[in-house]
Amino acid sequence: MAGTIPLLPTTRAAAAPETRTAKLRLTAGTRTLAVNGKPARVFGLIGPNGKPGITLSPGERFDVDLVNQADTPTIIHWHGQLPPWREDGFPWPQTPPIPAGNTRSYDYAPIAGTYWMHSHQGMQEQSLMTAPLIVRSAEDMHVDRQEVVLMLHDFSFRTPDELLAGLTKSNGSQSAMPKSGMDNSMNMDSGSMGAMYSGTMGAMNMEPGMAMDLNDIDYDAFLANDRTLADPEVIRTEPGGRVRLRLINGASSTQFWIDLGTLTGTVVAVDGHPVRPVRGNLLPLAIAQRLDVLIDIPENGSYPIVAQVEGKRACTGIVLAAPGAPVSRLSPEAGENAPPVDLSLERRLEAATPLTPRPPDLTHRVMLAGAMAPYAWSLNGEYWPNPNITPLMIAHGQRVAIEIVNHSMMAHPMHLHGHAFQVVAIDGAPLAGAVRDTVLVPPMGSVTIAFDADNPGRWALHCHNLYHMMTGMLTEVRYPAII
Repeated sequence: MAGTIPLLPTTRAAAAPETRTAKLRLTAGTRTLAVNGKPARVFGLIGPNGKPGITLSPGERFDVDLVNQADTPTIIHWHGQLPPWREDGFPWPQTPPIPAGNTRSYDYAPIAGTYWMHSHQGMQEQSLMTAPLIVRSAEDMHVDRQEVVLMLHDFSFRTPDELLAGLTKSNGSQSAMPKSGMDNSMNMDSGSMGAMYSGTMGAMNMEPGMAMDLNDIDYDAFLANDRTLADPEVIRTEPGGRVRLRLINGASSTQFWIDLGTLTGTVVAVDGHPVRPVRGNLLPLAIAQRLDVLIDIPENGSYPIVAQVEGKRACTGIVLAAPGAPVSRLSPEAGENAPPVDLSLERRLEAATPLTPRPPDLTHRVMLAGAMAPYAWSLNGEYWPNPNITPLMIAHGQRVAIEIVNHSMMAHPMHLHGHAFQVVAIDGAPLAGAVRDTVLVPPMGSVTIAFDADNPGRWALHCHNLYHMMTGMLTEVRYPAII
């Protein structure tokens, strides 16, 4: 799979003034999905309009009551948003999970863009305790484009404990499962041994013939807006319609290639932050990352938007279709395996609003390591939640750089809580890259990020592959005087 992605001139989104609105209600609960014709009990995050997640108008505060009706403790992280650390939704001792039946309130000024929410309690993310979080800008409201959200998931009928046991070869007793078959512990889930990609990866600084590990888990299905390609969501567009496609990879352990088929899209934002426009029809999307893509739809016809799993033929997706246009049955498999998700797009991205140029006051070097057998993943040689983890200390006002070096044979989508960072180097080569919150670090490669330390607190830095995180690949970024 290959595509040409030239650069186009830059555009900037206008900021919107803050406004006060009535408090919103978000309910964490359970629901039943039909997956491949079989019922599955999963979690859900349902907003005030009865649909998954929350969409905010320009300037609207994130003024939300989170009501836990899931019959088990939960805590929800507002991925990519920059709230005070006690509202971030990570289970520090000072911010414990919300007990079943309880409510917790949040109130902060959100940043505009495509974001999402997910549980940071145990393995609930794998069981679909996730939803979109869309914050519209004033510019969004003035542009004549239909908004389409496409959220991707990986799905298994096995319990998260069974998946984790398949990876660690344990007896699967790490956590007690509620009657719904979903996680009720602080341990996240993982899956059985996945496929290996045996191609030569010289471009990733790997020795010829070295094997890259892909796809920890053999999933039963891949979902796009909770549906498979056997019964995809069909979204009707205006003839000659103009669409803003908000892509969210909410999968726990799966990376995708987004194939627009005969359409060509223009990437205008990544992880919610505007970039200089980039055109293409084949786009990599790592775990937890988002893409905003502008697409102009031809007058008639239907157009699949397909997400293919890296290293596999498996696909999911939705269909954009003009009114009355017939929709053909889609194959759940492509003709050949997709290659590993890579940094081909990352290298072409430029922030529309980059960091102000200045040298870093502090540089941390973070080493990623681990293997499929034994299944354990470390950060700087330490395994979370060891109580003696060494935090990365930073101070308010510093320009901080973190060089993330991957010594493993698997890619790691690294996410920093509480800050938006800029990608400033890949494999040591400087670039003025995108501003984002999650970046993929390929096997035997390195990525350097930089950010301004302007949000004091305790913040997680971790791999967003759920199973890598839960078997050790997480650390803390901490400001002084935060206990």
